[in-house]
This record gives sequence, C-alpha cells and structure tokens, in this order.
Amino acid sequence: MSRILSLLLFLVIINSLHAQTELRHAYYLGSDVSLGNYVGLDLDVNYIYSEKYSLRVGYSGHVRKATSLPYDYSAGLVNSMLFGLGQPDDQMENFMITAGKIYKLNQKGTIRMNLSFGLGYTTIREPGNWQRIENSFLVENYTWNYKKYNTVSLILSPRLEFPLTRLFGLYLSPMLQINKDRTYVGVGIGSLWGQLRKRNRTVSNDN
Repeated sequence: MSRILSLLLFLVIINSLHAQTELRHAYYLGSDVSLGNYVGLDLDVNYIYSEKYSLRVGYSGHVRKATSLPYDYSAGLVNSMLFGLGQPDDQMENFMITAGKIYKLNQKGTIRMNLSFGLGYTTIREPGNWQRIENSFLVENYTWNYKKYNTVSLILSPRLEFPLTRLFGLYLSPMLQINKDRTYVGVGIGSLWGQLRKRNRTVSNDN
C-alpha cells in the first residue's frame, strides 16, 4: 500500500512541475478527515480532462468503536494511560476508483461540483472470539482476535471543490459506501494540491 501511494504522489509532483496551463489534462492530490458512522482519513489522486471529466484513484481508512464489544469490557489501566491505543475497534479500508463529471458553479471556476461514483475493494476487520479474563486490572479484561474479510463496495462520492488558486483548494465531500456487509455514510473536509484549474489569461490590445 505504501509503495502504491508513494508512486501516486511521485506522479502528481512530477506532473505539477510542468506548465499545464494550455493543456487539457490536470492532476492533483486530495486528502481529508471524514466523519460519519465511522471516522477516518482519505487520500486520492485526481485527473481531470478538459475541465469536464474526472477520474479518481484513492485509499480510505475508517474506524469505529467495536459493535461487538462486551457490555462489561474494560480496557484496563495500561490502555487507559495510552489514550485507548490498542483497544478493539471495527476497521474498514478501501482502495477505490471513481469517475465523474465536473460542473462549474461560477464563472471563474473557483466553485465546482465533481459528481463521481465507482467501485471499491473493501477490507473489513472486526474483533471477535471474546474470552473473559477474571481478576484483570492492569490490562483489558477480555482476550479477542480480529476477523478479516474482503468485499466489493459501490462508492458514491460527490465533491464540492473550491480551487482557491491554481495550485491549492479546499473541498467538502459527502460519501456513501455500500457493500453486502457494511454501509458507510459520512462527510469529509479536506484540501487539494496540484494543478486544479487553468490560469486566467488577460487579453491585451496592441495599437
């Protein structure tokens, strides 16, 4: 996963070093923090053709409090001191690809809607096989292990983008992710970096 993301980052950086003002192709990065029935992070690489059509390849990782947590579960003194690190949670991560259409919402192109949908390869990890430990105080009072399985998700991810400059912007992105096992509903707030839009050209008249 880290090699794939490193390669994507490298490609975006290389492309953004070239003058793309007169080209039909634009590349940029998006990253956000997302909140919903899970919380998580998203990172993606975006391609826009002719300021009309979009393609997005990305990764998302989300967690939530384990729904199977026993009612009398205690994290213990050690985990409490580590601010909950290592405690069981439900995890869902995706490698996704989406395609869509760009709609400019103002003349300058500083507000636009990127309507996109596609598919994701989803990995779900959830704790199970809970076994209670008696007289436990320092550590959690249950042993458990993660169950892991994979599925395919339908991704609906419209994005309201604000390219504040040619190279930097912000966005708001609701997301619906549906598969046969779990559904994620949330919204992300993030930043955009790269070649976001063309430079405004001024026309001069020579007398």
